[in-house]
Parts: sequence; C-alpha cells; structure tokens
Amino acid sequence: MQSKAATVTEYLAGLPEDRREIVGAVRKVILANLDKNYTEKMSYGMIGYAVPHSIYPAGYHCDPKAPLPFVGLGSQKHHVSVYMMFLYGNEGAEARFRKEWEKTGKKLDMGKCCIRFRTLDDAALDVIGEAIKRMPAAKYIEHYEAALQGAGRGAGKGKKATVREAKPAPSPPPNPKVRPKSDKIRGGTKASAVPGAKSPARTGIKPAGRGAKRTTR
Repeated sequence: MQSKAATVTEYLAGLPEDRREIVGAVRKVILANLDKNYTEKMSYGMIGYAVPHSIYPAGYHCDPKAPLPFVGLGSQKHHVSVYMMFLYGNEGAEARFRKEWEKTGKKLDMGKCCIRFRTLDDAALDVIGEAIKRMPAAKYIEHYEAALQGAGRGAGKGKKATVREAKPAPSPPPNPKVRPKSDKIRGGTKASAVPGAKSPARTGIKPAGRGAKRTTR
C-alpha cells in the first residue's frame, strides 16, 4: 500500500498501532546497521533507504532522477515488507541471507528480494541487520554497476561513483549514437589499417596528387 505521506514521521503516524510497532522496530534495526552514505526518506510510497545523487550522481538506471534504491520498508494490506534491493541478482549474498534466516528457525517468506512477515516474532531482525551492515554504499555501487555491465547496460551512463572508498567504476560501453571514425579514405584504405603496411612517411614515397598520371613499368 503506497502512502502519500511526505515524511517518515508522517508515514509512521498514519499507521495502525500494531503496524507502527512492527515497522518502527524494523526501522530501528536498519538505522543501527546502515552505512553513513545512505539516506532515509519517503520513496515509492514507503520508507526508503538509498544512495543519494551526491554520492552516486548516475542515480537509478530505471529513473536517473531517482537515487539508487537500497532498501524499502512498508506496511502492506496483510503484512509488512522489507525490500532488500541489494540481494537482487547477488546470489552469494542471497544464499547467505537465506541460510542465516533458516538457522533462526523462523519461516522465511521471500521473493527475489522482498521479505514479508505479519508479526515481529516472524521477523529475524538480527539477520536483516547483519545483511545490511555487510553492504556499505561503496560495495553496493560496485555490485550494482557490475550487474548493469553483465546485462549489457552502461554503468550509470558513464558516471562514476564518488564514494571515497569506492573503487573506480568500470568503463562504460561505446555510445551507439557516436559513429566511430572510418578507416576508409577516398580511393582505398589507410595504410595504418592494413597489417604490415608501411605509411608513406616511412617508405619515402609521396602519394600521387589529383590528376597525376600513373606510370607502369
């Protein structure tokens, strides 16, 4: 259920008491383990945690005007959902998360990256907190850009992460709109484009000018 609340405080105030308790408890765990380079604000009608443009100018590839989403927390009609975006497509992190949740003995209701539960007793809060703690912004950006490259998309339109501890982003693929310089010239091919060919400067042979007659032996 998407909310029209403008602030997190307003959002929490508008929840039923039982849901406010659950969402508030999960939020407390998230904030306690959240890297300083993430921000909290309302996003997509729920509480959102994202990498701001000041840290990652490229933003979300689906909507560059939006910051890169990290986690979402919201009260739905029949349950509370935690959208752990950083687990999507990250098989190692997802497998570890599922294994650690299983150890708690609690039943895991999870899709690709969305965890659902009805009560606090159903939620393995420590597991959620530890997973978030293991994914600082720099590491998340690195994983995100690698995923984009693997999908054949440019890494944030060529913009690199500005997080100090982040590694340089991989070079973006060539822009399909920019036509590469042709190796062809009028009347033939550049010598440098032919393997083993020598340029006129090296051979000492001056190219014939326009209108010059060719001589044959």
